[in-house]
Amino acid sequence: MSASYAGHLAMLVFSMLVAGSFALGSLAANEMSPSALNAMRFWIATLIIGGVALATTGVSRSAMRAPWRYALLALFFTTYFVLMFEGLKTAPPVSAAAVFTLTPILTAGFGWLLLRQMLTSRMALALLIGAVGAIWVIFRADVAAILRFEVGRGEIIYFWGCMAHAVYTPLVRKLNRGETAVVFSFGVLLAGSLLLTAWGWNDLVSTDWAALPAIVWITILYTAVFASAATFVLLQFAALRLPSSKVMAYTYLTPSWVIVWELALGGVPPPALVLLGLLLTIAALVLLLREE
Repeated sequence: MSASYAGHLAMLVFSMLVAGSFALGSLAANEMSPSALNAMRFWIATLIIGGVALATTGVSRSAMRAPWRYALLALFFTTYFVLMFEGLKTAPPVSAAAVFTLTPILTAGFGWLLLRQMLTSRMALALLIGAVGAIWVIFRADVAAILRFEVGRGEIIYFWGCMAHAVYTPLVRKLNRGETAVVFSFGVLLAGSLLLTAWGWNDLVSTDWAALPAIVWITILYTAVFASAATFVLLQFAALRLPSSKVMAYTYLTPSWVIVWELALGGVPPPALVLLGLLLTIAALVLLLREE
């Protein structure tokens, strides 16, 4: 398998795991402070990835040079997660997923600013088709629902989180100095854990952890293992093999995965017309998979 196709496969799994954060995050967002929740999940993810790094390649002394790189990347990625959970306090998962589909366009812009990555006509067409398909899926093929779309406070908060995510992706390639995905992820996770602990210290010590409902612990463990540790490695892996705009184009699949998650959690199946949106997102990915 070529490096580019391996990157695409990594992002396919990434989009599926991220979708679970919307489904579970909306259930836990109002149960505790976003900073405390994310601090806990980051420390768990740090221990997991740190253990994997030590058991495989190890953490070389050269990987720890210029630690400011990890701190800078962690600043953007922790901002994304905190604002995501803050936004989910009031924004329903469907609306949040709609905001998330703006990330590829934003990433393409930052990819040009930071790396001078050009957006070709084929990539632009793919992004457009993917955006249309994602919106169609998000609103379940209801044109009236699309026309009535109103942006609330939660959506605005989450938008700024998506902006931070869009900066993070091209920065990975710009700041990586040859470190493996696991080692680089460990550095970012460790820096993020320290930042979140310092930022949310008061919330951490004031939280009655024993009294938290089960859904909060389920969300913490899921986001730590799958939506933090696993997706960190997948995102680093893909960002080193694909242009930033292609990496984040996979966010267009997230709404489709959200529907799958909703069905798994007992939700109502979407209308048959929604399949048209799924086909459009697949068409966008086919364009992205083709060589320029």
